[in-house]
Amino acid sequence: MRHNDIPIDRARHARIKCELEIRGLKLTDLAQRIGVGASAVSSVSLGKSRSEKIEKYLASVLNQSVEELFPERYAQSEVAEEQSPGNAVNP
Repeated sequence: MRHNDIPIDRARHARIKCELEIRGLKLTDLAQRIGVGASAVSSVSLGKSRSEKIEKYLASVLNQSVEELFPERYAQSEVAEEQSPGNAVNP
């Protein structure tokens, strides 16, 4: 996938910023906490780039799973692979 083919999700970016604001935080605060540049956090939030570290941190601050916050990045098959077979629930 070429750089300019990456879909940008401005609605999610706005939701993330709004949720952070409710918590008294900004993207720059998160960037400082995890030792990355503010533009890196913004880029991941927009969907321009990926960083497992930033995605997981954003999700944890917002009390969501990365699968909920970035569903297009974490396919259901990846989630299923992470679950152990012994944890399956029988109907």
